[in-house]
Amino acid sequence: MTKLSGKNIIGTSLSAEGSITFNAENPANGQKLEPGFHEAAEKEIWLAIEKAATAFEVFRKKSGKERAVFLETIAEEVTALGDSLITRCMEETGLPEARLKGERGRTVTQLKMFAAYLRDGSWVEARIDKADPVRTPPKPDIRSMQKALGPVGVFGASNFPLAFSVAGGDTTSALAAGCPVIFKAHPAHPGTCEMVGMAIAKAAEKTGMPEGTFSMVHGKSTAVGLAIVRHPLIRAIGFTGSYRGGKALFDVANSRPVPIPVYAEMGSTNPVFILPEAMRQNKSNIARELAASVTLGVGQFCTNPGLVFYEPDVESSFADTLSRSLEEIKPGVMLTSYIQEAYQAGVSKLAGTQGVRTLFKGTVSGSGCYAPAYLFQTSADTFLNDHTLEEEVFGPSTLAVPAEDKQQLLRIARQLGGHLTATIHATENDLQQYAELVDILEQKAGRLIVNGYPTGVEVTHAMVHGGPFPATTDSRSTSVGTDAIRRFARPVCYQNFPQSLLPLELRDDNPLGILRMVNGTYGRG
Repeated sequence: MTKLSGKNIIGTSLSAEGSITFNAENPANGQKLEPGFHEAAEKEIWLAIEKAATAFEVFRKKSGKERAVFLETIAEEVTALGDSLITRCMEETGLPEARLKGERGRTVTQLKMFAAYLRDGSWVEARIDKADPVRTPPKPDIRSMQKALGPVGVFGASNFPLAFSVAGGDTTSALAAGCPVIFKAHPAHPGTCEMVGMAIAKAAEKTGMPEGTFSMVHGKSTAVGLAIVRHPLIRAIGFTGSYRGGKALFDVANSRPVPIPVYAEMGSTNPVFILPEAMRQNKSNIARELAASVTLGVGQFCTNPGLVFYEPDVESSFADTLSRSLEEIKPGVMLTSYIQEAYQAGVSKLAGTQGVRTLFKGTVSGSGCYAPAYLFQTSADTFLNDHTLEEEVFGPSTLAVPAEDKQQLLRIARQLGGHLTATIHATENDLQQYAELVDILEQKAGRLIVNGYPTGVEVTHAMVHGGPFPATTDSRSTSVGTDAIRRFARPVCYQNFPQSLLPLELRDDNPLGILRMVNGTYGRG
């Protein structure tokens, strides 16, 4: 197995000065894992960011092909870690081998997808409006394209130690855009982070990227993350985690003398609507599949469905059917004792809320961070009058809310806040009768699903993993799919520039052969 160093910082040649240490723990048995990891001191963090700013002047000018080779080499280096990466990750997270191998595959696929996107070049959105000197007044030559923002701070997620972590979507899309990354490792799986961080650093060296293109810092306290956000050379933040954590970073970033964008994905309750005809025709299957989605990953996905709405005149024994389906699923291990404690606090709060009934509570035995599933139920009136019932409980629980009729179901939909996803189970007839529901949910979520389940976020060009606040801090963005690159770029316009000074993407001879808009028409000419 790869020997871990426990260093404060990965990716730059800085001396270690941090004196605070911490260890990862195996959530299945509470065992402390070696080695101890050093929390980076503020001086180290700032030096790493300064190196990133210096690297940016070189890295931003690397061609799309050069950055593509870099991403492909990262994929190769992560793959080359082999079983040692999976073994360490299993120890730190309690996640099963098959899940982690699948997540590693997703991580590698994502890196390669962005590399292909860079080779294509269309992401820069090159636009050319040629001059018209005979017009009155004369029209100038105006050209624009997307350019990298600068050094980006990225915070790793607890629930996806590979796909939303060191070499995950935020890091990949930032590097693809030409932005150096300072990565804040998640303290729940520091060994996994170190191994992947070293793989990225090795890929950077192999492909001739400047020192400082990627750095990773460890830290268990909030001071490390805040030091990154506050540094004046940081130009954007990528974050996946809790509402509390994301909102805190957002507030700090906006209180800087020069505010910066924070792209925080902060979780979601992901409402599911089951319409009457679909309920009558497919109640048992929906209940079984919904139970699997609620408990997938021990409910520790940002897309687990935490709210279920339907009409009582057709629901019959749906809640009982859902309870029986939940009972058939074995409890799993949560990622950390902190997450387990937060889950227990969340379900206890729900259970103690006036008007909320506990319909099902799973059982667990033995030590470790095991989490029982819960099913709660409340009336539509109670839900409409208590906005806290919409808040995410991070874990394997869901709240069933029968509505009195169609109008009350639509009223509930209109009152919802922002979510990552919204799901509708419906027949063709249902969809015709409830067309207004789709119109409403388009304003409430980033991804709409029909006759499926929100868990499972496909990595594609068209994917949107984002949504209105409080699901994210910017509803115009996605953290999954190639469109994520636009978070870390900005448009720059060039007016009356000579050909020799224009970026290659904007020159008339189009040496890169990329897709461009010229005088309102797309083409490669």
